[in-house]
Amino acid sequence: MKRVRVVVALAGALTLTPIPATAATPAFSLSGGVSAPIHSMADAVRETVYVDSGLDLDGDGTRDRVTADIIRPATTGRVPVIMDASPYYQSAGRGNESEVKTYDSAGVPVKFPLFYDNYFVPRGYAVVLVDFLGTNRSRGCVDVGGQSEIASGTAVIDWLNGRKTGYSTLTGATTKSASWSTGAVGMIGKSWDGSIANGVASTGIDGLKTIVPIAAISSWYDWFRSDGVAYPGYASPTGLGSNFENSNARSRCGAVRTQMTNGSPSNGDYTAMWQTRDFVRNASKVKASIFAIHGLNDLNVKTLQYGQFWDAVPASVPKKLWFSQTAHVDPFDFRRSEWVPTLHRWFDRWLLNVQNGIENEAQISSERAPNQWVDDQTWPPSGTVSTVLRPSSSGLGTAPGTGTAAFTDNGNATPSTWLSGSNTGRVLYSTAALTSDLRVAGTSSITVGVSSSTPTAHLTAYLVDYGPATVRTGEGIRTLTTESCWGESRTGDDACYRNTEATTGNVDAQIIARGWADLANYQSLSTPRTITPGTKYSMTFRLSTTDHVIPAGHRLGLLIGGTDSSAIVRPSQLPRLTVDLAGTSVRIPLKGSVPAASAVPLTAASVSAGTKSQLG
Repeated sequence: MKRVRVVVALAGALTLTPIPATAATPAFSLSGGVSAPIHSMADAVRETVYVDSGLDLDGDGTRDRVTADIIRPATTGRVPVIMDASPYYQSAGRGNESEVKTYDSAGVPVKFPLFYDNYFVPRGYAVVLVDFLGTNRSRGCVDVGGQSEIASGTAVIDWLNGRKTGYSTLTGATTKSASWSTGAVGMIGKSWDGSIANGVASTGIDGLKTIVPIAAISSWYDWFRSDGVAYPGYASPTGLGSNFENSNARSRCGAVRTQMTNGSPSNGDYTAMWQTRDFVRNASKVKASIFAIHGLNDLNVKTLQYGQFWDAVPASVPKKLWFSQTAHVDPFDFRRSEWVPTLHRWFDRWLLNVQNGIENEAQISSERAPNQWVDDQTWPPSGTVSTVLRPSSSGLGTAPGTGTAAFTDNGNATPSTWLSGSNTGRVLYSTAALTSDLRVAGTSSITVGVSSSTPTAHLTAYLVDYGPATVRTGEGIRTLTTESCWGESRTGDDACYRNTEATTGNVDAQIIARGWADLANYQSLSTPRTITPGTKYSMTFRLSTTDHVIPAGHRLGLLIGGTDSSAIVRPSQLPRLTVDLAGTSVRIPLKGSVPAASAVPLTAASVSAGTKSQLG
């Protein structure tokens, strides 16, 4: 189908005619308070550098070199860098249109995926796209969040600051400097790319001024596992990483693959291998400012990933957050006309030191309904209180329950079957109808007192907003045939991308937070315990981070079940589970009044349950 292109102007900037670069051209110039497009993309310098990572993970006797493709304005002034380090540049591609890098016959980069080069290079930035070690044109091994990938980012930042050696070829001895760089770097990326931005920031490296992690991982354990229970799909990082290895890595990296396999036991234990891939534990070292974006319905990279990183980063670090109703989607594809100018001002502030005050503006923007956004100055918002609610025969309230409730895990339940109509494979409690709006903002946890009829048991918990709503459905977007253009096109790399619109539907219930656990890990994630049938155990596990307003007239529900087959693997022996109500509670960050418990049965004809897509 023919695409219709729409050229978009922002803050008057795109209406300016690019000025051919000369020795007198400044590195950047302000117009309307933002950096203006004064450089020509036609004159932009395109080159590649191969940086010594300091590692030799492929065991060939030569230190692995990480490849960085660069496009920068033709100016004698020094410029800052926007960096996206990725394993996807010759495999899955980047963005909604799966763009890959292309090169001319001499190996000079031609196509730079995404709009960053088209938009930011004319405004006085360099864009550097880094191939993870073991992918595309880099040497070394793919180790899925490990030292190889962190080095892929830190080595290039060090080179940009004169601390590492770069070369003009992959194997030669001719060195190459970054004399054109100011040393100021901002890392951006969605999914795996953004995950490594989190990891690099957690090293505290000098020169990294800001990160923009989009639907990004902060702990790789929490992508493959959940409090002791495995997610279906990849049993270990080995399977995921092998999809993106280049030929050198496939032939030489068996030892790295073995280490990943041995370090990720199927029983879900948290091992030393997972610890090295846990960026939250080093979040206290973060100095770079953070602008994070996450979809509240993302079941690929779950919102817990950013919630726990947000909480662990020092309070002195400037932070900004967008929560959308989408699943695993880039903000360029759900809020494009607001995203580009906001990102522009963010990079101007932290990379060009433009004092535009963006760090003092609303800290969070949250999508309450499709395309309806609300801002708050801080997040969690002022007045949020960690509140303990308890299930009882009267419903969900502040008073402790008594007695027990039991159900049988059939191993086949899904969110829809649990929440639609009557179902005996779970227990469900709710408040009375709310008399005023109630906001859930932050990361919740649940403590369950429970006994199992078998030596194996898995647990699921949901927080549910019961009441009618119009929401985004599926991934949250539909791709259209029209296009809009963001920046300057050049031969081989245009600045135009297909537009999208929200996919919406009406529901009667929304799962707003969820979590899963293996009861065998009730005392420790690193060492499982034997479960004795009939013995009561107490286990606390995490629910996902959220920012959701439950409207007046709706009810807040708590569901406790066994195996959620849409999310976790089933135990080897399916149990009958008995919940001790006196020993069960949920801790929720709430703003607003909590109503009384309600024993009125809950039913829902249609459910918003979130979407799980591939990492990418």
